Amino acid sequence: MKVLKFGGTSVAHAQAVLQVEKIIKKESSAKQIVVVVSALHGVTDLLIKAAEQASEADESYPHHLKILEEKHLNLVKDLLPISAQSAWLSFVKKHFNDIEDICNGIFTLGEFTPRIKDKIASYGEFLSSNIITARFESAGLDAVWMNSADYIRTNTHYTRAKVDFNVSNNNLRHYFETNPRQIYVAPGFIASDEHGNRTTLGRGGSDYSAAIIASAINAEELQIWTDVSGMMTADPRLVSQAKVIPEITYQEAMELSHFGAKVLYPPTIQPVMIKNIDLRIKNTFNADASGTLISHDLQNTDPEQIAVGISNMNNIALLTLEGSGMVGIPGISAKLFQCLSHEKINVILITQSSSEHSITLAIDEKELFHAESAINLAFEDDLKLQRIEPVKIENRLSIVAVVGENMKSRSGVSAKMFSCLGNNGINIRAIAQGSSEKNISIVIAENDTKKAVNILHEEFFESEIKQVHLYICGTGNVGTKLIQQVYAQNKYLRDHLSLNLRIAGLSNSRKMVFLNEGIPENEYVNLLENGEKASTHQFSREIVTRNLRNSVFVDLTANAEIPEIYENLLKKSVNIVACNKIAAASDFENYKKLKNLAKNHNCRFFFETNVGAGLPIIGTINDLVRSGDAITSIKAVLSGTLNFVFNEYDGTQSFSEVVARAQKEGFTEPDPRLDLAGTDVARKILILAREAGFPLQFNEIENISFLPEECMQGDVENFYTILVKYEDHFKNLFDQAKKAGKILKYVAEFDNGKAKVGLQHIAPDSDLFHLYGKDNIVIFKTLRYSEQPLVVKGAGAGAEVTASGVFADIVRSV
Repeated sequence: MKVLKFGGTSVAHAQAVLQVEKIIKKESSAKQIVVVVSALHGVTDLLIKAAEQASEADESYPHHLKILEEKHLNLVKDLLPISAQSAWLSFVKKHFNDIEDICNGIFTLGEFTPRIKDKIASYGEFLSSNIITARFESAGLDAVWMNSADYIRTNTHYTRAKVDFNVSNNNLRHYFETNPRQIYVAPGFIASDEHGNRTTLGRGGSDYSAAIIASAINAEELQIWTDVSGMMTADPRLVSQAKVIPEITYQEAMELSHFGAKVLYPPTIQPVMIKNIDLRIKNTFNADASGTLISHDLQNTDPEQIAVGISNMNNIALLTLEGSGMVGIPGISAKLFQCLSHEKINVILITQSSSEHSITLAIDEKELFHAESAINLAFEDDLKLQRIEPVKIENRLSIVAVVGENMKSRSGVSAKMFSCLGNNGINIRAIAQGSSEKNISIVIAENDTKKAVNILHEEFFESEIKQVHLYICGTGNVGTKLIQQVYAQNKYLRDHLSLNLRIAGLSNSRKMVFLNEGIPENEYVNLLENGEKASTHQFSREIVTRNLRNSVFVDLTANAEIPEIYENLLKKSVNIVACNKIAAASDFENYKKLKNLAKNHNCRFFFETNVGAGLPIIGTINDLVRSGDAITSIKAVLSGTLNFVFNEYDGTQSFSEVVARAQKEGFTEPDPRLDLAGTDVARKILILAREAGFPLQFNEIENISFLPEECMQGDVENFYTILVKYEDHFKNLFDQAKKAGKILKYVAEFDNGKAKVGLQHIAPDSDLFHLYGKDNIVIFKTLRYSEQPLVVKGAGAGAEVTASGVFADIVRSV
């Protein structure tokens, strides 16, 4: 004999019931079966809501009862032949009259006791099981309705009654032995006490009813039919990549269901586990799917798969009892748990420091007030004498648990779990692991739940692909090139580096747009044009609020406002890749603070493209310093713009025309004066000096400008007009160098802790002489490279190479 249980979504409407009928016909063709059904989807909640409204003197409760009555009447009309409808329509009406009478009594008395609550709640399963039995009979099946409440005996703990298995098992065995039929249909969830009063087995108790029956009759198999194809590796509402678990042990299933795996009611497993009865979870609407098998004897498990699933439980509160008076005193824990037990408060998780100075436990947030009151009362004398401190409370928390038999005796599992969470800025409030090592549970902020579950799922179940979420600010020349490179290169990254880059947010100076699943390549221009109004601080808030794993903020602007959000993002463990030089060239204390924030919050703050576009200049300094070398001097041409300008300017074209061409080809900052005045070069040598370990400030750099002061006044358009006015000045600079047999280069130097930038005459024998187009060169002298310097040379400007440098930083950051 098999026992099949169908949940509320499986019997939500007539079409669903007909699908159940197909399954029943197939399963009952060869052997007897017991069918346990839940109430129609949503019915129990609405029954309780109506009764609660009645107890609060809310006169709208009959409206809800009318909705429920219509729902059941329609089901009768849709399922039964006309000849059978009259009797069953009367049946439904009679029982809804009874329900209304009970609610009227509740309304009059203003009292809704647990006993009455069980009476009201039981009608959902009672009605659905009777109507479904009538349908089976009308379809010619050998089906009989059995009232579970007549055979499953419990105590009087209403709403969550405890089963008397000795009495219940005897009752059930006797019934099945004396009433041979092919199909038995029973209401789940309901039972009765020794006086015949209706009780219930707790919300979700229909699973439990089915397990009780299966255990009593030594069923061949218990099947739980629902609207998903088995137990999942995580909640699919949180993790889109969640997969069905093909096989799982009883112990693993218990751990997952206890910590929130909604597909299975936690007490269900115990009765069938004792009898070694296989339990299978199946999908009513995909009956051919194999589902999940829960058993002692598993055949196809992967020994290399560390975990089987991740579950989570929300609405958790932490209570911490601590004080010097607890140390070494026997009975403190017993006293604490006894006072909570007396109030029927379930403790979900417990952790205690080895010093015995504190005990922390997790409970349902709804029970917080009663728990605090009970503890304060139990420890009243200790609190007065200050041996124990008042209970510390944290709420709005969640428990996340990683579960798996193969975690036992496997080193590094906890480290793997904690490091991936820490790298994404998730703070763990409490940790618990039993000696069985099947479960590692953590308590975190509730608003971190989705992010944490996704991170852990990626770490334990999707190791082949790591999802990275990019938030790109700035869609000009460099931004456009970067976006194109990300889309073009993503397949390579997935195939070779197991990375999948999603552009989850885009912003320019006017608009911004967000899409957690990733902005499609062929839609990003249109989506951005139709996005919401751009705001730097709102962009930051969206990144934090969305709280996606492996997030990277990419600053491709020259905007001074954007670096203001770096601090907040780093504190939330969001990686930052900056093309913008302002932060790294800001006051030294701010630069140092940002670097330390990245270090302390396990994230990255990279800005390689601040100097030399895609050239590995900062990375080279970092490698030298990390390996124990020390930079003694730097000599460099750091402006691709200025190098291009002075390579191209020969007096045959005006200086303003050459600068305009450089801007048009994307070699300059949005305001070319930042390049020509040496400000940009000064920032670059400042950043290099700082990365080399020197606490240099911007105002300590000597800047020998070649631009007339008037050029710095007005806007960019006016600037070009003024350049024309000073053409003789620029021609004179060129002629002087040419006369000496030299060329002009704008050079940055750092030596003996001092830095300067300015225009220099470069002789043909200099390393800086043969530098063409937009090339940069950096010459490092170090303790190890003292005689033959280390040279980095290449294209130092241009949207394509700058974007590739940013791209490289993004990949390094994750």
